[in-house]
Amino acid sequence: MTDVMDERLALTELMQKLGVDIDPELLSLALTHRSWAYENGQVPHNERLEFLGDSVLGQAVTVRLFTGHPELEEGALAKRRASVVSTVALAEIARTIGLGAHVKLGRGEDMTGGRDKDSILADTTEAIIGATYLSAGADAATALVLRLVEPLLSDPDRYGAAMDPKTSLQELAARSGVQPPAYSVSSTGPDHDRQFMATVVVGDVSAEGVGTSKKQAEMSAALRAWQELSGRA
Repeated sequence: MTDVMDERLALTELMQKLGVDIDPELLSLALTHRSWAYENGQVPHNERLEFLGDSVLGQAVTVRLFTGHPELEEGALAKRRASVVSTVALAEIARTIGLGAHVKLGRGEDMTGGRDKDSILADTTEAIIGATYLSAGADAATALVLRLVEPLLSDPDRYGAAMDPKTSLQELAARSGVQPPAYSVSSTGPDHDRQFMATVVVGDVSAEGVGTSKKQAEMSAALRAWQELSGRA
């Protein structure tokens, strides 16, 4: 009983952060990673909701950019949309609401830092958007998306970092008068499920990132380093 009450309180807390009421069962499903599902009798997990949420996210951001930037051509709009809905950007958004603490992970995934992996955070964010669509409707889901992405869209520096964190970090390092970023990358796991871990050092700042590709891991590390270095500026 206590565990059930604790989960309900956690779900209520998360909904307050999101600013939307979602059916608790749908929200719990949105938070269920496949690793947890496999360890608990092959119960349903969040990948179908993630599929739905990805479409809702893309449409909401597309309309927002199209109506908000009549001066931009198709190519520029496409680049901006891609950056806002990228794994790195969605993971940054997820961290601002402490989403990692709410994700239901299997033991192995949890032990290897799954609560802070960009891919898991981004996928869970999309699943929550999908759950919102089913529970509260299209308008509520669109409003949620816009609340989540608006900080990226309204802050040119932050937006630029989400679009191209490695270039943004290099430019910030040059302006700050420190040595250019230096990256190192390692990997673990079999070829079909390889995880990459990147570390970037710039000045006295060191940051790490994880991804399913070398590029994704470096981008994640670069964004974290940019956030720390820009916070000092």
